[in-house]
Amino acid sequence: MSENLHFIDGDPRLACTVDGEGPPVVFLHGIGGRRQNWNSQIDALRSNFTCIAWDARGYGDSQDHQGQLAFSDFADDLFRLVEHLEIERAHLVGLSMGARILLDFHPRYGERVATLTLCDCFYSFESALSPEKQKEFIELRERPLREGKTFADLAPKLIESLVSPSCSAEVREDLRQSIIALRTESYLKTLRASVSFDRGAELDNIEQPVQLIFGGDDRLTPPSIGSEMQLKLADAELAVLDGAGHLSNLEKPALFNETLLKFLTPRSRLAAFSEAP
Repeated sequence: MSENLHFIDGDPRLACTVDGEGPPVVFLHGIGGRRQNWNSQIDALRSNFTCIAWDARGYGDSQDHQGQLAFSDFADDLFRLVEHLEIERAHLVGLSMGARILLDFHPRYGERVATLTLCDCFYSFESALSPEKQKEFIELRERPLREGKTFADLAPKLIESLVSPSCSAEVREDLRQSIIALRTESYLKTLRASVSFDRGAELDNIEQPVQLIFGGDDRLTPPSIGSEMQLKLADAELAVLDGAGHLSNLEKPALFNETLLKFLTPRSRLAAFSEAP
């Protein structure tokens, strides 16, 4: 897929791609991801939507950031992106960390939200993940890096923890390429900022339509978390994709895209540019 790469000035400078025509849809990757993880979704939507996929600060072609990281920095970066692209309201799609960024974005910038699609995520690190899952989340990621391991060393165990038993070799390799491209310090800052994340109290304040998508074989954030979220949200649909793990958009792209289009198409005009970019 050819890319139309944009850079958004600021500290740090952000990179995103813009492809397609129509109401804006913004895609946010997970903690081990990059903008290319959304290529299948962009291919499916760009005939009817303007698709924007970013590299979060410290990822891909976006710059690293100096000093400590507050998780809210990501939401402020997203606001910079929608301002730069002159988006009045956007359909926002986030997976895992990307979904948490959207839950953090909504309380402060809710007027810029048309709809939310929240995929394979938790809304509170402590209450949504069991103590065992919390320990696994940290130990699989932080301890080996502190002991001098590389992301190439970590990749096999990380991939196994994220995918379904039936995950294809092609998807596994795509994940490996995303993981080995990570930057150690930026990743560790993001990891530390994630463990204090808690937006559970704000879920019942979200009035916009929400699509929840969870992989049926997601062991990190199982569909039961999606069921809990659906009960707390005013207007939410839940789709569980059989045979998908934590990265449901990569493992089951056709089913994911069908679910996303079914949700967005009748609501497409809720999103709009202030002026065409």
